[in-house]
Amino acid sequence: MKILMQNKKKLRQKSSVNQRKKYIRDYARYSNFAFKLIAVILAAFFIGMKLDRWISLGFPLFTLLLSVGALTGTLFLLIKDLSSK
Repeated sequence: MKILMQNKKKLRQKSSVNQRKKYIRDYARYSNFAFKLIAVILAAFFIGMKLDRWISLGFPLFTLLLSVGALTGTLFLLIKDLSSK
């Protein structure tokens, strides 16, 4: 009986450790995606600003188009990633 209780305790500890590892892995995965999202949107924004200065439009057309396009693309990838898991 004592051995059975010790085995149950070890099993609970293993599952607790595995669950913590899963939480850390999920946290790392989604925080990584957040940093990618920010990087892509900022890159699109600055490229759009450069194009707007080069073409000299009165309205920031490329900044808006590239920023919205980057946001749409990254949100699409996030939804695709969430639906596959």
